[in-house]
Amino acid sequence: MPKILVLYYSSYGHVETMAGAIAEGARSAGAEVAVKRVPETVPEEVARASHYKLDQPAPVATVEELPDYDAIIVGTGTRYGRMSSQMAAFLDRTGGLWAKGALTGKVGAAFTSTASQHGGQETTLFSIITNLLHFGMVVVGLPYAFQGQLRIDEVAGGAPYGATTIAGGDGSRQPSETELDGARFLGRHVAGVAAKLAG
Repeated sequence: MPKILVLYYSSYGHVETMAGAIAEGARSAGAEVAVKRVPETVPEEVARASHYKLDQPAPVATVEELPDYDAIIVGTGTRYGRMSSQMAAFLDRTGGLWAKGALTGKVGAAFTSTASQHGGQETTLFSIITNLLHFGMVVVGLPYAFQGQLRIDEVAGGAPYGATTIAGGDGSRQPSETELDGARFLGRHVAGVAAKLAG
């Protein structure tokens, strides 16, 4: 049974919802899953004034625990086509793990949320994937075996590089069932690859 960490940062709850769906998919494949978030770096008064979702139940992860997992699925909202500063700050603290090769050979995957359909989903996924490759991880995407990302009858996220959702400019749009299905598929897929590598 592979141990999987779904590691995320979510300002408004969209990425948190996707993290839950990814965990659901991984558990359905028999994995042991932990869902954790990275620390908030914005002062609390600023976060409250910006209406951040501050009641997220997921515990805060530590850099030191990352080697305990067979796979790490990293998700964050997009900031100008790249990962959020909160996730970047967390990953920037992994130099010691990188130097020891502590994550080499583990499975990695990515997911994100953008305000608009063309708001940088793929470049944000690649900003995460770049980190995963520097760690020496085996990167798993969202293959077209997930047929939902081929739909043209609705606006939906999804890319071969990872699971995505679209939040809308005011954050009012929640992940669609198609996007949640993509997240579940990614979780199952990562669990399956991690189990094969561990075996």
